[in-house]
Amino acid sequence: MGSEMKKEPAKMFTSVLLLSCLMFLSGAAAAAESPQGLRMAEQTQKFRLDWNTTDHAKHRVLQQDFTSGEQITEACLSCHSEADDQFYKTIHWTWQAEGEGGKYGKAGYSVNNFCISTNKTADKSCLACHPGWGTSRETSVNCLNCHSSKKMNWDEAFADIQAFLEDGDADSVEIAREIQQEVKESVQSVGRPGRANCGSCHFFGGGGDGVKHGDLDTSLTNPSRSLDVHMGTDGQNLDCVRCHNTHSHNIAGRIYTRPAAENRKSLVEDDQVSKITCESCHTAQPHRKGTKINHHTDRVACQSCHIPEFARVNPTKMSWDWSKAGDLKDGKPYKTEDEFGKHDYMSIKGKMRWDKNVVPRYYWFNGVIGSITAKDRIDPAGTVRISWPEGSRDDANARIYPFKVHKGKQPYDKVNNTLLAPLLSTPDGYWRKFDWQLALSKGQEALGLPYSGHYGFVETTYVYPITHMVAPREDAVACTECHTRNGSRLAGLTGFYMPGRDRFDWLDGIGWVMVLGSLVGVFFHGLGRVFTRGRRNG
Repeated sequence: MGSEMKKEPAKMFTSVLLLSCLMFLSGAAAAAESPQGLRMAEQTQKFRLDWNTTDHAKHRVLQQDFTSGEQITEACLSCHSEADDQFYKTIHWTWQAEGEGGKYGKAGYSVNNFCISTNKTADKSCLACHPGWGTSRETSVNCLNCHSSKKMNWDEAFADIQAFLEDGDADSVEIAREIQQEVKESVQSVGRPGRANCGSCHFFGGGGDGVKHGDLDTSLTNPSRSLDVHMGTDGQNLDCVRCHNTHSHNIAGRIYTRPAAENRKSLVEDDQVSKITCESCHTAQPHRKGTKINHHTDRVACQSCHIPEFARVNPTKMSWDWSKAGDLKDGKPYKTEDEFGKHDYMSIKGKMRWDKNVVPRYYWFNGVIGSITAKDRIDPAGTVRISWPEGSRDDANARIYPFKVHKGKQPYDKVNNTLLAPLLSTPDGYWRKFDWQLALSKGQEALGLPYSGHYGFVETTYVYPITHMVAPREDAVACTECHTRNGSRLAGLTGFYMPGRDRFDWLDGIGWVMVLGSLVGVFFHGLGRVFTRGRRNG
């Protein structure tokens, strides 16, 4: 009887441990989308049918032969009379963050470690993504950038129309009319923005396809379900605006310089525009009721499990070293390509590294991205964080979230200890003259900021939250990829205990003492039984 009582605590402990593991694993295996998520495809199809109440091809004002972009804008505004006033107040037009005194944003003093700075749009090449006509922020809004389903180079088209009409001969006039017909078809094909509209800028940020974000590139124009379970054309087939909903041309998003949720009341009183989260559709308990995996959602972002890698089709740029720029071959600029067919060296840009199927880095994140500008002092002795996720384990609003971390090496002022913003594509820019001193002095002058004349290069990092390329649940991160002793995805996050990853030596020591003690007890108990049985037999 005594031996059975001694065995019971060990058996009970083992049973509880095994039961806990089985509950955890079965909860993970049973994870499923909420009913709301399963109905989303049906809702999306109905949404597409309901919103369209007019055929723009039937509007007389859109049937004219346009000869300039301004004429198109005027035609649009003849019906949508408030659209331009609304749009001019949005960040897509101003390129500045609200409430920051113009400090942040592309038209402010923000810098990055890609193309470094727009120099308040002094670099005209940056304006290729500005939604106006031509390369000036003073023009009227180009409605077709976001609303036409037929993409073309309208500025080039209008220049050709003008040139052919000026020639005056019959053939030239006929060609001008053909181009005008293409423009007219583009104008008449307007509607809600599609993925190609949004992607024409957001897929190509930083100077090329997939350069910046890692989870935004042309593979999302017509993706498969395996690439993005929401946007997949063989699945739910959601457009960008299904999540990035809009009110008065303010497009809901997650990251500017503060959470979009804080901007909500200033945009619309009835909460139509809010911070975009997975919970907006899937609720805070997205898996089957009672499953262990639901206990993670208060501290682990959905993206951490459901985006195992980014850049799964096209590569993304992971580092950019400007200090290597300027090399020439036979006195001329040159470029080389890597195994992905991407430029890993360009004389005008320096040395770059691309990668595919990248495992994200994980940080505590409360929805705010901190950043520095060309006005802020830096410490060049170490790696400078240009942007970083704010939040900690002690922050109730923070969750473990996946990021792309882009590494750079870029110019800074060795006297003022500030990051420098060179001009690049202008006549005095680095891409034209290969003269850092000239490009930096002109760039700082364009920003109205001081420059000591002494520059060096400093290592930097820049973060991008990973929120697109959501994999199907069968491809989600396995429990053991985090809850493991070696190679845990969350190895960089410390200060808390994670089962399977962490251990306490003193606790392990106590456990081994208990195990050995039990074995010793069992041994002597068995030995005692042998002796007592021998005496009885005697």
